[in-house]
Amino acid sequence: MKFSENWLREFVNPDLSTQALVDQLTMAGLEVDGFDPVAAAFNKVVVGEILETSPHPDADKLVVCRVSSGTEEHQVVCGAPNARAGIKVPFALVGAKFPDLKIKKAKLRGVESHGMLCSERELGLSEDHQGLMELPLEAPVGDNIIDYLNLDDSIIDLDLTPNRSDCLSMIGLARETGLINQLDVNEVDLQKVEPSIEDTFPVELSAGAACSRFVGRIVRNIDQSAQSPLWMKEKLRRSGLRSIDPVVDVTNYVMLELGQPLHAYDHAKLKDKIVVRQATAGEKVTLLDGSEVETLADTLLITDGSGPIGLAGVMGGLSTSVTHETKDIFLEGAFFAPTAIAGRARSYAHRFERGVDWQGQKRAIERATELLIQISGGQAGPVTETVDSSNLPTEKTIELRASRVSRVLGVDIDNRVVDDIFARLNFPASTTDDNGELVWIVSAPSHRFDIAIEADLIEEISRVYGYNNLPTRTPVASLSMSKKAETELSLNRVRDHLVGRGYFEAITYSFVDTTMQAALDPEQTPIALANPLSAEMSVMRTSIWPGLVKSLIYNVNRQQARVRLFESGLCFSQPANQAGLAFDNISQIKKLAGVVCGPRQDENWSNDPQLVDFFDVKGDIESVLALTGQAESFQFVAQSHPALHAGQSAAIQKDGATVGYVGLLDPRIQQQLDIRFPIFLFELTADSVIAKKLVHSEPMSRFPEVRRDIAVIVDQGVTAAELRQCITTGATDTLQNLKLFDVYQGKGIDPNRKSLAIGLTFQHASRTLTDDEINDSVDKIVASLEAQFGASLRN
Repeated sequence: MKFSENWLREFVNPDLSTQALVDQLTMAGLEVDGFDPVAAAFNKVVVGEILETSPHPDADKLVVCRVSSGTEEHQVVCGAPNARAGIKVPFALVGAKFPDLKIKKAKLRGVESHGMLCSERELGLSEDHQGLMELPLEAPVGDNIIDYLNLDDSIIDLDLTPNRSDCLSMIGLARETGLINQLDVNEVDLQKVEPSIEDTFPVELSAGAACSRFVGRIVRNIDQSAQSPLWMKEKLRRSGLRSIDPVVDVTNYVMLELGQPLHAYDHAKLKDKIVVRQATAGEKVTLLDGSEVETLADTLLITDGSGPIGLAGVMGGLSTSVTHETKDIFLEGAFFAPTAIAGRARSYAHRFERGVDWQGQKRAIERATELLIQISGGQAGPVTETVDSSNLPTEKTIELRASRVSRVLGVDIDNRVVDDIFARLNFPASTTDDNGELVWIVSAPSHRFDIAIEADLIEEISRVYGYNNLPTRTPVASLSMSKKAETELSLNRVRDHLVGRGYFEAITYSFVDTTMQAALDPEQTPIALANPLSAEMSVMRTSIWPGLVKSLIYNVNRQQARVRLFESGLCFSQPANQAGLAFDNISQIKKLAGVVCGPRQDENWSNDPQLVDFFDVKGDIESVLALTGQAESFQFVAQSHPALHAGQSAAIQKDGATVGYVGLLDPRIQQQLDIRFPIFLFELTADSVIAKKLVHSEPMSRFPEVRRDIAVIVDQGVTAAELRQCITTGATDTLQNLKLFDVYQGKGIDPNRKSLAIGLTFQHASRTLTDDEINDSVDKIVASLEAQFGASLRN
């Protein structure tokens, strides 16, 4: 909310600078975003009057003006389209200084010019420079424009919390400022307008608590051609509103002054009676901005005999709008419950959905009538008030315990200080004794509808007492270290490890597209959402792959050739053939997944440009599994998956149970997604990763280790994992390590067989091994391989 500092000071004028005032408001809970002067810094600008204009002899778009500055006349060359004799405008004399300009005597196309006639932009009032800023005809020629327009002012920008809508008005801000500074507030001098005609218009309330009060008044024979006074235009402009016509200006002004939105109807366009009711689905109304909306069933409507004529608390209808030809109006001031307007915010709805004073409608109508008749004349009818008493809000009474104030604020505030605070807040309060404890019985005024419970009163006390006056104390608490099992691997450690291997962590939605879900995990039936945000987020994920693949596509489409993403999160599933879905039947499984595509290494003159393959991703997974300290309990078993390439997929098993999958995305799905690079995916349950084997230390052997390399020829179907298992089973405990370092197929080898080169490292803990012992161990290993796989040593 923006407002003029000078307007606020008309109500209450503390002896504070602008900076001190805004600091004070902020500390009272009304945060100020900033403040700016209403105009640019300039001097020697006065009210001038154009006495005469004549065409420029050498320029079609320029005119030569004879301008009076009050004491003398000046010749000024001007190009504004509205420059004409008889108007009064801001006139910058020779020597006037602006932030980026100094006015000097000049010649424009050969004609001397002594000064400058100003638009609003030259004065820094707005960006409007379509023409000269026209002043009222009664403006005194020669007066300093700063004094005449009261430009020694600041525009303060306030950011209010939703509960303080009472401060969306000047009177509300004045109450707060007076409260803080212990000053009296100059209330609005409201002059009640006695009716001079007896005309009324019937109103019916049929919306229950959504609209429980509707105040109206007919005003006839207004002059819409009248001009709003300069003071009103300026106050509106400094609050961010443009002057339009007397009716709009007055309703906007009263809204800013008293906080009550008003609406005016062209009385001649109203039919039968006004009815406030809930809409039926599909009703249409054309709004003031020309847009046609189709209402939902819970929309609050203003209707008459012709149908809907406005969205209550949001925007009026075009069919009953006030125009320049309007002579008779019907003013509306209503109380709409915030819950009936919330979520439909446009225009005034911002105020209604936060709440307004439910007793302020009649006062606002009287104020608007007074101002409107002053500006545009007319005769007012009686004020009519239609009330649904059973649904009107009631004044709230709240009990406040003295002990509760001390406990919450951490300071003992004298009871007399609390009494004074309530008095300054205009909260009627009395005290009583409840088993020896002092209790205040407080009534909240209607404009402070945010006060509902004991904590609200304590907040008010703390604001007025001063947050800076509350003691600052270091909390004292008994803290104990939480237990952490050494046999549990933190997922944060796994995340850090993957980042270290070049992956980026992603966070994707748990809601995914049905098509993508079916392509990547067709064997699971996902849980459908009753009210999805969009068609692409209509089911809950059973796998993390859909979200990661979508993120990968997004990055590839933006010239990111090398993509490595991982995510850990919950996946959701339900039992098959379930008749009804219940929360208890939904399984939530935490998983760790990743997607990889593109080159194996970042682009560099010294790096290998080859694309990533199955074994690169398998190596990344093995490095993660090694963190558990029990990598030997995991196996990669060739196994198909509906979303993976049949020849390049594997199940990840732990102690024989499948805990995940890794492989190349099925080419058919890859083609469907229009990805030119192969995509590799992996996913495994988080529980399988976080179970960690406790590390035990053993002394290192002081004796040398011996390595022997062997190359064995086996059938192509034999895997390295099977060889490893066979070797570790058949070897003695002196075998410390084995490593596959070469695979060969080609010349000299049977086409149906392959050669695997394995490095064997032997070491004894307490002595040096002899050649005979090592040869014996190697012979046992070779014999075991020959017996199980028909392996033979390669010569």
